[in-house]
Amino acid sequence: MTKVGLFGIGLDIYWEQFDGLFNNLKAYQEQIKNKITGFGVEVADAGMVDNPTKALEAADFLKSQDVEIVFLYVSTYALSSTVLPVAQKLKVPIVILNLQPVAELDYEAFNKMGDRGKMTGVWLEHCQACSVPEIASVFNRSGIQYDLVTGYLQDEEAWTEIEEWTGAARIATAMRNNRLGILGHYYGGMLDVYTDLTKQSAVFGTHFEMLEMCELKKYRDEVTDEEIQAKIQEFNAAFDIAPECELAEIQRAARTSVALDKIIKKHNLGSMAYYYEGEPGSEYENIVTSAIAGNTLLTGKNIPVAGECEVKNAQALKIMAEFGAGGSFSEFYLMDFKDDIVILGHDGPAHFAIAEGRVKLVPLAVFHGKPGKGLSIQMSVKLGPVTLLSVVEGKDSVFLLVAEGESVAGPVLEIGNTNSRYRFSIGAKRFLNEWSKQGPAHHCAIGVGHIANKIEKLGKILGIEVVKIC
Repeated sequence: MTKVGLFGIGLDIYWEQFDGLFNNLKAYQEQIKNKITGFGVEVADAGMVDNPTKALEAADFLKSQDVEIVFLYVSTYALSSTVLPVAQKLKVPIVILNLQPVAELDYEAFNKMGDRGKMTGVWLEHCQACSVPEIASVFNRSGIQYDLVTGYLQDEEAWTEIEEWTGAARIATAMRNNRLGILGHYYGGMLDVYTDLTKQSAVFGTHFEMLEMCELKKYRDEVTDEEIQAKIQEFNAAFDIAPECELAEIQRAARTSVALDKIIKKHNLGSMAYYYEGEPGSEYENIVTSAIAGNTLLTGKNIPVAGECEVKNAQALKIMAEFGAGGSFSEFYLMDFKDDIVILGHDGPAHFAIAEGRVKLVPLAVFHGKPGKGLSIQMSVKLGPVTLLSVVEGKDSVFLLVAEGESVAGPVLEIGNTNSRYRFSIGAKRFLNEWSKQGPAHHCAIGVGHIANKIEKLGKILGIEVVKIC
C-alpha cells in the first residue's frame, strides 16, 4: 500500500500557557489522519512537531517510512525552523494543510468569554493561516517543492483536493512498480514513437521486460481446446460478436488471447507495447494479426496494451487505468469543421470498460498499413467528459500533455475501429494546433472524466512538467 507522511506543527511554548490547546490540536490531527487513511493509503504519522529537536526526529521517522508525499498540518502558529529540517531530509513533495477547525468562528460567543487568556487559547486553536506565509517564504528560498490546501476540517472542496493528492501518490507508486513488456519492435519509420527507455525508467521507475515472439508462439502452440472454448465464452461476455465473424477467426483470436494471458502472467506485466509483422503466411504473422481481441481484454482489465510498440502511450494508458479513467489507445482520425469536433480512434486495442454501449468484435479484410487480416474492435467512448493524455519525450525532458474535452454524440466511422467525436472548449482548430505544437507522438490515451487536476498533482510528485491545453 502506498505510504504518505503526516506531521503537525505547533509551538511548545503554548502548551503550558493555554490549557487544553495541545490536546485539541492533536485531536484535529487524528481526524485528518483517519480521513486520509480512508482514501486507500497508509499514513505514517510523525505526531506533533513543536521544536527543532522533534523536527529532526520526525524527519528520521518519515525518511524510514519511504513516503511518497508528506502532508504538513499547520495546527496553530509554529516556527518555520520546525519545518525546514523535515522537508530538507525527505526530498519529497510537501502538501501544506491549512485547515481551520471550523469555517467561521462564533465571534459573539468568543467575545463573551471574558477571560482574555482563554480567548487567546481559542484564537490560537484557529490561527492556522498565520504560519502559512512564513513556511512558504522559507520553502521558496530553500528550493523546496510544496503545495497548499486551504479550508476547514469539514470542507469538502479541500478534502477533494487532498484525495487527489493521495490518488496521485498511489499512481506514482503503481508506475514505479509497473513492469511494461515490449513485444516485437517499433513500426518502422514512426520516428515520433521511438523513445528512450532509460528516460522512461528514470522518470516513472518503470521496469521494461523485453519479450520474445517465439515465447508467445510456444504458449500459443500449447493452448488446449478447452482453453479456447473458455476464452470464446469470455469474448461473448465482453463483446458483441458480429455475425459475419468466421468461427475460425474467433478461434484463432481466442488461441492468441490465451497465449497473451500466459505471457503477461509469466512476466508479471502491468502493461505492454507491441508490434510485429512477420513473413507473409508465417506463424508470427498469424499471431500478430489475431492479437487485437486479446489485447482489448487485457486493456479492459487495466493491463493496457499499446499497438505499434508505442511505449510512451503504454505509459499514458497505465496512468489513466490507475486513476480509474480507463484509457483507450487513440490517434487523430479526422476533423469535422462544421460541428467543430475532432474524431479520434484506432484499430485497437480498446478499453471496453469505458465504451458507450457494448464493444463490437468485427472482421477486417485488411489492417490499414499492417499485414494480414483478422478481427478488430469497433466502439466509441462514453458520452460525457473525457481527458486526453500523452507522455511526451521532448528535446530535453519527459513531460505530460493533457487536455479536457467532451465525448459527444454524432456519426462516427463504422470501419471496424474505435472512434469517437470530441469537442474542446478552445475549438477544434486551436486544440489541434496547440496540442501538436507540444510535440507528442501521434497516439494518445483517452479516459473518462475530467482528471487534469489529478494528473497535474502526479506531475508534481514525479517532478516533471504537465502542460494543459484546455
